[in-house]
Amino acid sequence: MRAEAGELKRGFGEFRFVPETLDDLWHLSHLIVPGALAYATTYRTVETPTDRLRPEKAEKRPVRLGLRVERVEFHATTNRLRIAGPITYGPELGAYHTFNLEPGTEVSVLRTWRPQDFERIERAVRASTASLVHVLAIEEGEAELYRVRQYGPEFVAGVTAGSAKGDEGGGRQAFYERLVELLSQVDGPLVVAGPGFVKEEFAARLRAASPSLGSRAVLAETRRVGKGAVQEAIGQGVLERLAGDAELAREVTLMEEVMRRIATGGAVAYGMAETRRAVEYGATETVLVVDRLLRDHAAQALMEGAEQLGAAVAVLSSEFEPGERLDGLGGVAALLRYRLG
Repeated sequence: MRAEAGELKRGFGEFRFVPETLDDLWHLSHLIVPGALAYATTYRTVETPTDRLRPEKAEKRPVRLGLRVERVEFHATTNRLRIAGPITYGPELGAYHTFNLEPGTEVSVLRTWRPQDFERIERAVRASTASLVHVLAIEEGEAELYRVRQYGPEFVAGVTAGSAKGDEGGGRQAFYERLVELLSQVDGPLVVAGPGFVKEEFAARLRAASPSLGSRAVLAETRRVGKGAVQEAIGQGVLERLAGDAELAREVTLMEEVMRRIATGGAVAYGMAETRRAVEYGATETVLVVDRLLRDHAAQALMEGAEQLGAAVAVLSSEFEPGERLDGLGGVAALLRYRLG
């Protein structure tokens, strides 16, 4: 993502964004919040005297509009971010309008920015220069390919032994050949993950069939298969080694530590009430918040209180398994410096 800041005073000011990928739209869905002002060029029917004489000739024209944001909706399946609210700048003031942001659409946002917003912007800009990592989760006779986006793994395709047309019996070599064909469409780093020996055997086949692709592949031993194998591989630090983005690995590690401490009666708090009490006592080391609560006033107050007392704040993606697990605990948790009585 491209981002350019205007003059900021005490965190308040304007940022101009140009999203370049689906990941960038995901980040913008958390940066463009209700109450903010958003400006973009959109198409809207604007009447002229000629249009009133010949209404059938009225057409939509590019117009620069400003909206007071009321609703933000991220649509991964349509590669689009919808921003809706009343018009505050441009024709038809007060009328309701929706921006449909796509990669390449410029948008300016005026609001008060928080430290985690600056961190998210830096992360999105940094990631724009890196190739996406793909993970092939493979087991005996079955494989699934995932694209690792910044909000979590995105399923790309699955291949099963014997699933190809005309493949009688579905031998292992035919299975591997179909996988090599699938992976030939992948750019950037590749992780081959799964339990047992199948991944090593396939990696050797991949290097023989496509040395350039094979040279970009690394192996990850996992206990789980499918999407679970992707999570394990990320938790092992594979992304950090390949792409320099340790954020998802950090989410896995933090959530695993929360669950470990819950299971062993360690220094941990979860749920809004218990975590708020830990913050008030100054006992928090790291506060975890699921991203869907970023616009919740209680969660915002919780994060601000934790930061003022020197605690770290980690926002977990609800599209990724650690965030889903945190959601099941009430959406917030904290790793503590000591146990609360």
